[in-house]
Amino acid sequence: MAFRDLLGVCIGGLTARWSRTLLIMLGPVIGVSAIVAAVGLTESAKGDLQQTLAALGDNLIRVEASGSFGTDDPVLPDDVVARVNRLATVEGATATRSISGVITTPYEAARDYYTAFPTPVLTADRYFLEVMQVSMVSGRWLNSFDSDQAARTAVIGIGLADEFGYREGNRTIKLNDRDFGVVGVVERYPLDSVFDNAVFIPMTTADREFDAGTEPDTVYVRSDPAFTLTTQDALPVAVNLGSNDEVVTSVLSDALEAEAAADSTLQIIVAAMGLLALVVGGVGIANVMSISVIQRSAEIGIRRALGHGRLVIAAQFLLESVAVGLLGGLAGALAGIGIVVLASRIAGWVHVLSPGLDLFGVVLPSHTAGIPTLYLIGVGAALATSVVAGLYPSVKASRLEPLETLRLG
Repeated sequence: MAFRDLLGVCIGGLTARWSRTLLIMLGPVIGVSAIVAAVGLTESAKGDLQQTLAALGDNLIRVEASGSFGTDDPVLPDDVVARVNRLATVEGATATRSISGVITTPYEAARDYYTAFPTPVLTADRYFLEVMQVSMVSGRWLNSFDSDQAARTAVIGIGLADEFGYREGNRTIKLNDRDFGVVGVVERYPLDSVFDNAVFIPMTTADREFDAGTEPDTVYVRSDPAFTLTTQDALPVAVNLGSNDEVVTSVLSDALEAEAAADSTLQIIVAAMGLLALVVGGVGIANVMSISVIQRSAEIGIRRALGHGRLVIAAQFLLESVAVGLLGGLAGALAGIGIVVLASRIAGWVHVLSPGLDLFGVVLPSHTAGIPTLYLIGVGAALATSVVAGLYPSVKASRLEPLETLRLG
């Protein structure tokens, strides 16, 4: 009965001044929502990256000509694909080359703009889609007939198609005033954004129309997933056959993994800012509760005169502080969930609301007793902050004597 009475007094004290209660709850709300949103959004971003890697694979290696292959325009041997395919751990390879000095224009009036900001023109072979694991939006890819006949056919990236209004294909595009038929539009490729705004033509066509030669400058290699690093180490020797010609190799998925690592760093920074907001909110709770003790001195004096001991008075104000922290923590967790869901939908991610946590090398489960561990940590931090913040006002209130309250009141 005594605890029920104490709880009723606490509820009355919090509801008597709603504006004050909401203001002191603001610190825990902001702090917990920042922590939940920081972890949830970065984990959702990681989930999207992992989904991309699962679809495209983390076993795609890029080999580029460098150094003694040439100075101004280094290229690889024209039989480089055959050399690479001799490796037992290679599942497929495709060769490309960037053609310089070619101005791409959808129509004559746009020539000046696209001369100043040229569109990438790349050669490609018929194995490109299979090795890169990318699909067509519309139309078809370059085939053996295009290559054998050195046909003026082209496939464009979806970004360029949107810019030119060519989504449906079957249009022409000018390359150095020569008309090329656009036979297809290729889907967006997350591992290399250059492809999204590029024009792809057959190697033989590039050699006949622009005197580009038949040597590629880049080869994309799809390796056995279990031997990606081994394949990367073996590729330079397979390409240059022991000569001094230099090549540069890189795994394309490394860029996405580096982006995920950067997201983890950002997660720590934003979570630290959330903890700082909790600390600031705790200071606010202490200040407002201390002022509340003075404002409610008459109430404290009456209750002391009626026989309520120091412990009961201290428990009342500490309980009010704990209630503020609990309500603020719960509201902050809900606000953080809302931010994660909304931002993930805008970005097109699959939102992750129950992430696993790695705190200073200690791996925590995603759920504890059926509740996401992240939310328990956030609400617990808000509660701990409110308890610490409420200690001083509680002790101050318990030390007031009835006669002293008359002077304060």
